[in-house]
Amino acid sequence: MERVTLRIPKQQIDEVEQMVETGEFPNRSEAIRSAVRDMLNEQDGEREERSRSRNWAKV
Repeated sequence: MERVTLRIPKQQIDEVEQMVETGEFPNRSEAIRSAVRDMLNEQDGEREERSRSRNWAKV
């Protein structure tokens, strides 16, 4: 795994910390990794949808 340094607004960090405190995630790093995975999965789904719609448009 690689280390990435990023800046996040305090309000968002506070919200991530709340998720850690309630046990939704074991730590901030895992919460952020989960968010990145979700974003990438969403992007893949949108790409796949665009690809399917292009196939239907071909006649």
